Amino acid sequence: MKLPLLLCCALFSSIPISNADEKIERVLVDGSHFVLAGSGEEFVPWGFNYLGVHGQLAEEDWHTPEGWARIVKDFGEMKKLGANVVRWHLQFGTYMMEPDTPDEAQLARLGRLLELARTTGVYLDLTGLNCFRKDRIPPWYDELPEAERWQTQAHFWSVIAQTCAENPAVFCYDLINEPVIGKPKDGEHPWVTGELGGFHFLQRISHNSKDREKQEVAADWVKTMVGAIRKHDTETPVTVGVIPWAFVWANAKPIYYSPRTTEHLDFVSIHCYPESGKLDKEIAALATYDLGKPLVIEEIFPMKCSITELEKFIDAATPKVDGWISHYFGHTPVEHRAGAEPGGKLSAEFFEFWARKNPTENGR
Repeated sequence: MKLPLLLCCALFSSIPISNADEKIERVLVDGSHFVLAGSGEEFVPWGFNYLGVHGQLAEEDWHTPEGWARIVKDFGEMKKLGANVVRWHLQFGTYMMEPDTPDEAQLARLGRLLELARTTGVYLDLTGLNCFRKDRIPPWYDELPEAERWQTQAHFWSVIAQTCAENPAVFCYDLINEPVIGKPKDGEHPWVTGELGGFHFLQRISHNSKDREKQEVAADWVKTMVGAIRKHDTETPVTVGVIPWAFVWANAKPIYYSPRTTEHLDFVSIHCYPESGKLDKEIAALATYDLGKPLVIEEIFPMKCSITELEKFIDAATPKVDGWISHYFGHTPVEHRAGAEPGGKLSAEFFEFWARKNPTENGR
């Protein structure tokens, strides 16, 4: 599959080559920090989650000239705002035609995206298995029982890793966004949940019908996915982005970062939106995720606090945190000041703050 895929990438590619000779060193984990493989310099991930223009998914029209032009423009804008990492959400239905049959044309477009990242000078946090739009989930996927579902998920990660293994612009593989273990309620979709703005951001990995311990289910699933990746890519760090329930319940024990699961992961990723009046409690809760490996806040934004409070949180957490990834909505600060959603002026002020706060410009 590899040679035809590379040929497809070449045929599809029309990326500007002004920075084609720019060297991007692979990012590795060195103890509790990230380092660049060649120089050994410490690397601090700083960037954005990116779905495309607000309310859309970039993978839905990236095959069109207009859709691709938007991605190229937005990558350039994120770079201007100081990003060195862009979190890209791979939709399961984009890449899998059947349980064991990938879409080669879409994998070629992913290859094109890798080259765009490299020439722009940013790394990709590739988060997989997403089913954000219910009406775009392949019907056969929802019908699979758990064991077969895990099998096709592993196949997804196998072809993604095979596509990406040789490109140092991949910062990491995030196995799935905010996974859930448990039976759906009556009337709920069997696998996806967490609806916001028409997108379903959470996904069950198991109904846990055999009543196993959740830590056991999580460890088995993570081991299966990581094993599929490591058949093709032995270097790129692997993580899983989770909701930090310790921010809510003081005694909450991480399911995906229990000892039996953490041994398969290279760093810890949590998603938090600091809340006014609770900053001290949330800072203290970070200790739960201090596991001797790098800790990345993979989602953050002033949804529940002011920008001033967000800065206070970042400053207090920086000694414990090794990277920060916020959100970019496909609009520049100027466009947000003119009313672009979401947030309008608030988002513009945030992006200006985020560019100023960039640790690569101001020191760690």
